[in-house]
Amino acid sequence: MKKGLITLFVLLASGLGYAAVANAAQAEHKTLQRWAEWPVVGQATLSWLWLDIYSSQLRAPDGLYHESQDVSPHPVALEIRYLRDISSKQLVDATEDQWRKLGFTTPQTQAWLKQLQQILPDVVTGDRLVYVSDGQRGAFFFSRQQQTERSVGRIDDEAFNDAFLSIWLSPQTEYLTLRNQLIGMNRP
Repeated sequence: MKKGLITLFVLLASGLGYAAVANAAQAEHKTLQRWAEWPVVGQATLSWLWLDIYSSQLRAPDGLYHESQDVSPHPVALEIRYLRDISSKQLVDATEDQWRKLGFTTPQTQAWLKQLQQILPDVVTGDRLVYVSDGQRGAFFFSRQQQTERSVGRIDDEAFNDAFLSIWLSPQTEYLTLRNQLIGMNRP
């Protein structure tokens, strides 16, 4: 009888623990789904010579980017609105180039690049790509010009998540002025 009560107690306790974890995950998911309601931390436009490539905004639930050794220590949403046509291959190649400049190693990035080839679409002027991260993993959303946005892929690896966001948020990024504008240090 005593053994049965102990077993029942353990099962109930583990079930309550699971329910608490599930409820916390569900609350986090709802928060991430509402990224468009988050305040803008900063915004910037990437230009090359006289050509505007894209405009971008960084959002966070509290409207602040909290700097730390980890480039994504908290939820953020990086929204990119393209100002010219760019192929998926060009996006992936540019990502690889930026990772190389940031010091990421080829063996480390090859699997990530293959995944990005499946995620990143060809974009045309007016398209929007959003990456929403909970600080450890993230999801991509895409909308063609004014159409409804749809999920186009996920990153479930924290190192991949950080590497992707490092392109814009790392202090070692090639585009430091853009980074500073995005994280709110220099408002345009």
